Amino acid sequence: MASLAGKTLFITGASRGIGLAVAKRAAADGANIVIVAKTTDANPKLPGTIYSAAAEIEAAGGKALPLSVDIRDEAAVLAAVAKAVEIFGGIDILVNNASAISLTNTEATPMKRFDLMNGVNARGTYMCTMACLPELKKSAKAGRNPQVLTMSPPLNMQAHWFQSHTAYTMAKYGMSMCTLGHSAEFKKHGIGVNSLWPRTAIATAAMQMIPGVDVALCRTPDIMADAAYAILTSSAGATGNFYLDDEVLAAHGVTDLDRYSVTPGTTKFVPDLFID
Repeated sequence: MASLAGKTLFITGASRGIGLAVAKRAAADGANIVIVAKTTDANPKLPGTIYSAAAEIEAAGGKALPLSVDIRDEAAVLAAVAKAVEIFGGIDILVNNASAISLTNTEATPMKRFDLMNGVNARGTYMCTMACLPELKKSAKAGRNPQVLTMSPPLNMQAHWFQSHTAYTMAKYGMSMCTLGHSAEFKKHGIGVNSLWPRTAIATAAMQMIPGVDVALCRTPDIMADAAYAILTSSAGATGNFYLDDEVLAAHGVTDLDRYSVTPGTTKFVPDLFID
């Protein structure tokens, strides 16, 4: 059975939520996790720091390297990659998870917020991928099945996915366009590039900050972690896909998803964005 034992994962936004769940699932195999996130000080409204994440990852069985990084900062990203190589010897997997969200219309989205979302989501994904690429190419030559997995939705160019939050959709689709382009560009190097997105809303700290979302009708980040694990332990030859979490799990024989429900027995969930 495939395993992530000994692999090094560079995960953005890994201090909490989906990023941390993916990290802990990989850590259970004995993977090395580079925690790339900004939070160093505890915040009661937004739990989780790079250091608390490191403790959880190591408790799960992995090795952790917590790095305080703003992925909008090119020098900081390059320094993080260099540190990862120094400590773990290379990078086999990049998980582009970090994301900024504001479900606001144009009048309620000042340029500072527009720049934040596009800087973190589209630019940050592009930059981290570019920075990790030399190490991913080395991983391919060593036969280590390198992959890039980005937490972004299928490209669905329908007006209703833009009209209420044009800036956020642009930023999120920017991540997906990286998958579309890089999957074709990196195929010759043997690097798999895919996206993963949830069918239903996921109970993260960010989701709890969105008015009107009933977290009790969401699924836990573990469903994304298990789906990500299934993708990352598959061949890098599977590339250019926009996976949905439940479809990935079904393909691997997992059809009873109740274990992922915030409220066990729930049959009606809050749908996630961008899924018709």
